[in-house]
Amino acid sequence: MSTVLNSTRQWQDEDRDHHLHPFTDINVLKKKGARMITRGEGVYLWDSEGEKIIDGMAGLWCVGLGYGRKELSAAAARQMDQLAYYNTFFQTSTMPATELSGLLAEVTPEGFNHVFYGCSGSESNDTVVRLVWRYWDMRGKPGKKTIIGRINGYHGSTLAGASLGGMGFMHAQGPLPLPGFVHIEQPHWYVNGGDLSPAEYGLKAARALEEKIAELGAETIGAFIGEPIQGAGGVIVPPETYWPEIERICRANDILLISDEVICGFGRTGNWFGCETFGFEPDIMTMAKGMSSGYAPISGVMVKDHIVETIGDGGEFAHGYTYSGHPVSCAVALANITILKDEKIIDIVRTDTGPYFQKRLGEFADHPLIGEVRGKGLVGAVQIARDKKSRALFDDVGRVGGICRDHCFENGLIMRASGDSMLLSPPLVVTRAEIDEMMDKARMCLDLTARDVGLS
Repeated sequence: MSTVLNSTRQWQDEDRDHHLHPFTDINVLKKKGARMITRGEGVYLWDSEGEKIIDGMAGLWCVGLGYGRKELSAAAARQMDQLAYYNTFFQTSTMPATELSGLLAEVTPEGFNHVFYGCSGSESNDTVVRLVWRYWDMRGKPGKKTIIGRINGYHGSTLAGASLGGMGFMHAQGPLPLPGFVHIEQPHWYVNGGDLSPAEYGLKAARALEEKIAELGAETIGAFIGEPIQGAGGVIVPPETYWPEIERICRANDILLISDEVICGFGRTGNWFGCETFGFEPDIMTMAKGMSSGYAPISGVMVKDHIVETIGDGGEFAHGYTYSGHPVSCAVALANITILKDEKIIDIVRTDTGPYFQKRLGEFADHPLIGEVRGKGLVGAVQIARDKKSRALFDDVGRVGGICRDHCFENGLIMRASGDSMLLSPPLVVTRAEIDEMMDKARMCLDLTARDVGLS
């Protein structure tokens, strides 16, 4: 054991001295040291001290097939041996990029027959901005440049991605958002619904878009973007009335509708894409994460035919990345999506493990610390509340969630805190027995947290 511990300390020292981590308090990490993850198998991870951890977040929402799928590493190795890299600029392509494009057209909703590749969800959402601007220029409506997002929405951390999103703590490190990006209320019934029923509130939240359009003028607005379920913002599941009304408003005002499927896409909600779960038809979809189960960096923007045709009339679309359509990443994504299809994993999520996950998650409704349970498929959240009857939250939002997250950390469970919401989004291959293990650990950590704040 001493050898392992010495190695851990050495790695932590080197990490502390040289590695700047994303979304991390630098000084806190310097004091405690990074947790060094060394291997994974299925839904489990092991750290450098040999501790086994059940991954309730599928990495960062992305490891759909779980860890250790040899088919994906083999696909990467074969492609590296044959052609490790070539670009897709200047009228050139590779076989993996071409084959993946055809497969994506097959699994996405009708009318999506073209994809633009990147390496991350942030890059996909940056690409969306360029596509929207170019589309309206070609339509002879260059004033339609503003894009509307939602408070607490998340669309990446690049300048454009953070501007599309509505994360106040990110904007505070700006100045962000950039000009031309505005935000409306998030459809969070528990916090914003008041005395309205969820169905009534869903319509009210959607009509905030109509009010913003009236304020700014439809002639200035190019698109509305939203995640089917807001992920990093707390797994905010909108009422069923919300998305159909959003779509109606966009169509009535000649505004493009963008579905950010970076988290919801590729089976997370029990369908291939979240827009299918909520019954709306976007013009553009952004995707990443589950596209390759996180085994290789890749993202895509699926674009409806009418947009491609319009932009195509303008000659060269002056946009792209060195690694757009990277052959190794495309080969891994091909293998990943093929497994999702052949093993009917999304069907299993929809009919078996998803409903079972939601049933077990729903059992937290009786916990003294929990005011609301929400989720779809294999994604869910429990809302920590100070008072269940009044739906009152703790004053210092995020403090109690941090306490619970730390208990999870100490008890072999990865469960993410977003403010005072505790989030779960396990690999799509999770079994009922593993869901039971996850929920048992989560309840223990919630019990410990309730004890700490005097609500047990």
